[in-house]
Amino acid sequence: MPSRRRRPARLTAITGAVAISLLLSACAVGPQYAPPPIIAPAAWQAPLPHDGDGQALQRWWSQWNDATLSRLIASAQQSSPSVAQAVARIDQARATQTIAGAAVAPAVSGSASANRGNAGDGLGAVSRAIASAQAAWELDLFGGNRRTRDAADARLGARNADWHQARVALAAEVATAYVNLRISEALMTGYERDAASRAETSRLTALKTSAGFEAPANAALAKASASEAAARLLAQRAEVDLGVKALVALTALPEPELRALLAGSRATVPSAAAPQVASVPASVLSQRPDLAAAERELAALTAEIGAVEADRYPKLSLTGNIGYGVARVAGANVNGATWGFGPSLSLPLFDAGRRTAAVSLAQARYEEALAGYRATAVRAVREVEEALTQLDAARHRAPELLAALGGYQSFEKAAQARLAAGAGSVLELEDARRAVLGAQVAVLALERERLNAAISLYRAVGGGWDQKQVQVSENRP
Repeated sequence: MPSRRRRPARLTAITGAVAISLLLSACAVGPQYAPPPIIAPAAWQAPLPHDGDGQALQRWWSQWNDATLSRLIASAQQSSPSVAQAVARIDQARATQTIAGAAVAPAVSGSASANRGNAGDGLGAVSRAIASAQAAWELDLFGGNRRTRDAADARLGARNADWHQARVALAAEVATAYVNLRISEALMTGYERDAASRAETSRLTALKTSAGFEAPANAALAKASASEAAARLLAQRAEVDLGVKALVALTALPEPELRALLAGSRATVPSAAAPQVASVPASVLSQRPDLAAAERELAALTAEIGAVEADRYPKLSLTGNIGYGVARVAGANVNGATWGFGPSLSLPLFDAGRRTAAVSLAQARYEEALAGYRATAVRAVREVEEALTQLDAARHRAPELLAALGGYQSFEKAAQARLAAGAGSVLELEDARRAVLGAQVAVLALERERLNAAISLYRAVGGGWDQKQVQVSENRP
């Protein structure tokens, strides 16, 4: 009877201890995280395309009206090692998150064993079978385990942002290679026409020289000009081949298949839609995956400060076990249940400053990451400003270069007509051709600069990435 009266009192004491422990576990030491502000100017210093009307760039490539480019980007997304690495890092972060979350919850394990043997004590053979279950739970009085879990959560978000960054960077790289290839093809087309024209001029001049209507020096000049054009054409063809090789490496498409795909629109330069960005820099920069990843890393490091700070304080764990055993000795069976329950308290007494140094180390890592975050923000502003400046410069230079090209082409036609009428000279025609060719190259170079600036702006503003996209499983290509 007395033991029965003590049993409720003991149960009440245990229940009270657990309740107090749960209340204490609501405490957490260490700093609370707050995202740092993005340091950016109040407005862009470079002109905004279309006066800065906001527009989502997530499907920006479809606005280029080039199905080949869209297919190449899609192929690259599916086969890129960098994207595959980013996905693998997400899987690693998700596994780490699960491990960290498990430390907060109780752990239960079971064991079973059976054996038969002779102990040499004269009792003969002994058979034993034991089964038991064990449970353990660290009450996390100062939030160390929860802070570790929070750090894992933040790093999963950072790895998702890295995945988006890899996709944006890859799309920009493929687009740049594609633009360079199409510009190279356009240059090669112009060089082909120029080489054919100079070869024909050389042939006609040679005939006139044989008939005595042209000086031998003019024939030599025309022949040298034709040879120069042929060499320039060969060099440009090699440049085009190198561009194809670059796309093969980026898209993993077989070269014959890629060449067949490109042949349908050879020398056709894509017409990029003018990119639009928001007029408030912070709202644009917040869409950069690299900046979002850096911010999530800051959150993880803040949580880690709390985790190492909690390691400086006592730890309380609850452990328990229950089991049942059966033994057969000298023909008799012996069986019974076993159980045990109790708290375990760990007190850090002396560690030669290790735990204090761990806190200082975690704080220093946070400060380093914060400086890196601010550097990323500054670089983001610079990249947007540079891209906008290049776009604006290209817009102002284009009319002047096109006017120059038109004037040189008119002069070339007049020089050809005078030479055909016998009033002009081969030297005059060659000067006109060089001027036209230089103007054509300048126009195409400007178009390359404009398109590459548009691609750079797409990349600088994060490619229309949305921070709400946090689950890579929903967005995998």
